[in-house]
This record gives sequence, C-alpha cells and structure tokens, in this order.
Amino acid sequence: MARAGSGSLATILLLLISQAALLKGAAQDPVVSQNLVTDNVAVVEGETAIISCRVKNNDDSVIQLLNPNRQTIYFRDMRPLKDARFQLVNFSENELRVSLSNVSLSDEGRYVCQLYTDPPQEAYADFTVLIPPGNPIIEAKDEVLSEGNETEMTCTAMSSKPAATIRWMKGDKELAGKPKVELTYDKMYTVTSRVAFAVSKEDDGVPVICIVDHPAVKDFRARKFLEVQYKPEVKIVVEFPQGLTREGENLELTCQTKGKPQPQRVNWVKVDDDVPTHAVITGSDLYIENLNKSYNGTYRCVASNPLGESYDDYILYVYDAPTTTPIPTSAIITTTSITTTSTSNPKANQDSRAGEGAPRTVDHAVIGGVVAVVVFAMLCLLIVLGRYFARHKGTYFTHEAKGADDAADADTAIINAEGGHTNSDEKKEYYI
Repeated sequence: MARAGSGSLATILLLLISQAALLKGAAQDPVVSQNLVTDNVAVVEGETAIISCRVKNNDDSVIQLLNPNRQTIYFRDMRPLKDARFQLVNFSENELRVSLSNVSLSDEGRYVCQLYTDPPQEAYADFTVLIPPGNPIIEAKDEVLSEGNETEMTCTAMSSKPAATIRWMKGDKELAGKPKVELTYDKMYTVTSRVAFAVSKEDDGVPVICIVDHPAVKDFRARKFLEVQYKPEVKIVVEFPQGLTREGENLELTCQTKGKPQPQRVNWVKVDDDVPTHAVITGSDLYIENLNKSYNGTYRCVASNPLGESYDDYILYVYDAPTTTPIPTSAIITTTSITTTSTSNPKANQDSRAGEGAPRTVDHAVIGGVVAVVVFAMLCLLIVLGRYFARHKGTYFTHEAKGADDAADADTAIINAEGGHTNSDEKKEYYI
C-alpha cells in the first residue's frame, strides 16, 4: 500500500511539473528547430509502430512525447498516460523512443516531440494507419463465351485506407480498366474497376487477373479463367499412300477435328457425286480400295457443333499405274529387251490435290545407250560390206582379139586372132 501510494504521488507530482512547464511554455510559442527531429510513421492496422524523438545537441533539457490531443505520453522515462499499449523502447539524453502496439484507426493523427528549452522546441510526426482491402472479388458478365463476342468483368477491393489501385491482365497482356472510388461512412475506400474486351478461340482457358496495389499488401490478386466456345477446325490427313495415288492402290484418309464443344460426329461426302459404293467409312476415317480414274473428284469431311459447321476438302487424282517401255532391237545384234520403269514428275509427287496427271517419261540414258549400240552396229556392217565389194572389183585386159583392129573384115580378124594363140605371152592376164 505504501508503494502504491508513493507511486501515485510521484505520478501526481510529475503531472504538476509537466503542467507547470506547459504553462511556462504557453507564454512563449514553441518553435520548430532542426535540433529536434522525428519521422512520419505509417503502419498497418493491428501492427506495432515506433515513434522516435531525437535531439542533436541537448543541454539537459527535458524531452516528452504528446499524442494528437496534446496529452503527455512520456515525460522523460515516465508514462503519465494510462495506455499500456505505449511502451518505452529507449531513453537517453538524445533520444526518446516509444512503441505503440495493436495500432487502430483511432491512433491516427499528429504526434508531438517537445524539448523544454527557452523557447520550447517541437517536431511533428504524422501518424498514418494503413488498412488493407479485403480479398478482391472478380465477377464476369458471362460464364461461357462464344468466339467473337465481347464480355465484361468487374473487380472490387473493399474497405481500404488509402484507396487501392487495380490493374488487369489477360494472359501476358495488360488491359485498360475504368476505376471508380467510393468513400464509405467509416472513412474507408471501396474501389471498383471494370474492363471490357472481345474474345477469340485462342482465349479459351486463358486467365484474366485482377491485381490490387496497396501500401499495406503486395501481390494481392484474383483470377478467372475464360471459357470460349468455337466452331470446329477440320483437317484431312493422308495416311496412305505417301506419294502419288495410282490405279490399283488403296487410299486411306483421316479427318482430324477440334472444337468446343468437341464435334461428336463427322461426315464424308463427295462433291457433286456419290461416294464410291465400296468405300469404307469408319468414324473419321475414309478407306477406298483398288483405285481407278472413275474415283477422281473432291472428297469433303464435314464436322459441326452448336456454334457452326466447318469442312476440309481433298482432291483425288488417280495416276496411271507404273508401266514398262520396250527397247528398240536391231537385226544385226542379238535381240535383247531392257525394261524401264516410268518415273513421276517430282513436282507432282506430293498428293492428289495437284489435280493434273504427271506425264510418264522413260530413262533417257538407257535410250541413248541403245541408240549408240544400233549406230555402232550399222557402221560395222557398212565397213564389212565395203571391204567385201572392194576385194571382188577389178579391170581385165586380154590379147585374144589382138589384130582385130587392123583386119579388113571379120574373117581376117578371126584368122589374125587364131594365129595369135600360139604365143603364150600374148595370152597373159593382168589384174589391176
């Protein structure tokens, strides 16, 4: 009891001293001096704040801290104010540092650091209480969207101090929103941002994010994923053959579809004609055996869903089957035959969509070789025949009718000729 009484007495004396000092200071207006300094404070509601009064050059003057109502919180190291949330952190000749725990909005205002000099010196610390917004709420005008339509979304950040700012992102692209700020009856701020944009099929599953910026919180956001419906996408893929489609071969086509909702059924038709009777259609696959040119035409795969219908076309052109070309033969050489396989035009060796037949060509190297052989054989034949005729060709001179030219009549010529047979030298033949 004695200790309690002495403590109360000391408090009363302290208050009397401070009041006397205040009355003395009231006679002279306090001045703001660079010798006494403090800092503004911003703290989130419910957390702990630190208020510091610092003196650069102290001449043993008393330091005290006053609340916004100019009530003494601390006089030197004594706390006259009965608020246990205020606690002394440090006291020295050059500093008075006080903590305030469990900060509330009612604690906001201007706090005063006062140094008892003549005249008194004061420094002011603006105390700001930050109140973070509640969880952002994002709302969409349409839950399910159709390709090409426009939608609208709103994001709300409620009961904050100061007012929050809101940004929008669609995937990695920033959107421009229209904010609206409202001040509530309890001096809080509610911010609503609205954004409108058109959607495409590429936006299906893309997140739209509402980002709230506020001094009291970081990376505060809400998101909503877009659900966009679109009509089917159709593509025909050739499974077989890999090159040109030729007579006698088989054809297999697959119809690939994508859409939202996914098409449940696809149809195969032939434009301006009927699908061959023996063609087999299994789900999205079309199979035709033993192709011939009567099957030429445009084959179409059609897919649909509630948003529309789409198709893809395949132009079938059946080329001739591979054939063999006989090689010309010569009577001079042994009869032979060389088989050559026609080759297709490389530019047409893709699929039947070319729509024009690729002309068959033979191997020119083989043909050139055969022609060279024939020409060589003919030259050899000509040489042989020339040598043969040359060996059996000549001019013969005889003396059997020698003297006939000088005879007066035929009988004399005969007699002269007969007389000449006796000389063997005159009967020699000369071959040139």
